[in-house]
Amino acid sequence: MGKGGSLSDSVLKKILLSYTYVAIWIFLSFTVIVYNKYILDKKMYNWPYPISLTMIHMSFCASLAFVLIKVFKVVEPVSMSREMYISSVVPIGALYSLSLWLSNSAYIYLSVSFIQMLKALMPVAVYSIGVALKRESFKTDTMANMLSISVGVAIAAYGEARFDVWGVMLQLGAVAFEATRLVLIQILLTSKGITLNPITSLYYVAPCCLVFLFIPWIFVEYPVLRETSSFHFDFVVFGTNSFCAFALNLAVFLLVGKTSALTMNVAGVVKDWLLIAFSWSVIKDTVTPINLVGYGLAFLGAKEAQKKTQQADDEEQGRLLEERESEGNGKRSESQN
Repeated sequence: MGKGGSLSDSVLKKILLSYTYVAIWIFLSFTVIVYNKYILDKKMYNWPYPISLTMIHMSFCASLAFVLIKVFKVVEPVSMSREMYISSVVPIGALYSLSLWLSNSAYIYLSVSFIQMLKALMPVAVYSIGVALKRESFKTDTMANMLSISVGVAIAAYGEARFDVWGVMLQLGAVAFEATRLVLIQILLTSKGITLNPITSLYYVAPCCLVFLFIPWIFVEYPVLRETSSFHFDFVVFGTNSFCAFALNLAVFLLVGKTSALTMNVAGVVKDWLLIAFSWSVIKDTVTPINLVGYGLAFLGAKEAQKKTQQADDEEQGRLLEERESEGNGKRSESQN
């Protein structure tokens, strides 16, 4: 009875801890998105400089990651040569900087709810780029799911009250660069046995992003900021915004380590619907029934694709396990002979 009680208490604690991590991740992800919208939107804080905001984030995150790794030694740095850094991390950093720049720029032109709907195209972009780079095999049923997601997003776009072509192009560009980055991580890092958690990823990638962002910043935003003599750097706003961005990366580190990939995906869905509801109820963005129908269709297509991917992964793991067991049995029979 005592053992059963202690076991149930242990399970309950793990469940509560998992839900706590999920709640923290949802809150921080929600906060960063809404906070960025608040800063960049001309009708709110009115600081429409997405490159500058991204550079502030990268500077803050790189500094804190350095302190956590080198001073407090929270995690161990990855052993990496200069050639490896240049050939693998630099391309990923370039894509990440472009993705962040364009995605933050989209907040100036589009509503939070519509941006979340456009982000539903991420599985389509990842799969398409994976097939193009021969990391994924072409499957008719998977492509059918991708088409259903695309149709759903197209319907959501058709029903968008504040449709802005430039804003949509920026967000689609951000999705394309981010999808390419995710595929290249598999090709350039994971395949070579290099695994970066969110902290080590910021440690290596954030300085690289800062360098890449500095080039367009000099020509695009610096001249405007220099002329805006009335602007004073608000340490409270930008400091808390940057801290939330870094805390989000720590939350991802905890969530991935303490929960399953399925929990992460479910949490992402909850966060997206909460953002859509918040955008409609608090920010007063217009969310039409056609928006919701389109996003719902895209969501169902994404869930079906995720289910098939999980099944394929489980089958692959089962096959590898069987091969290892058969190899072990073969070795045992040889030793007996």
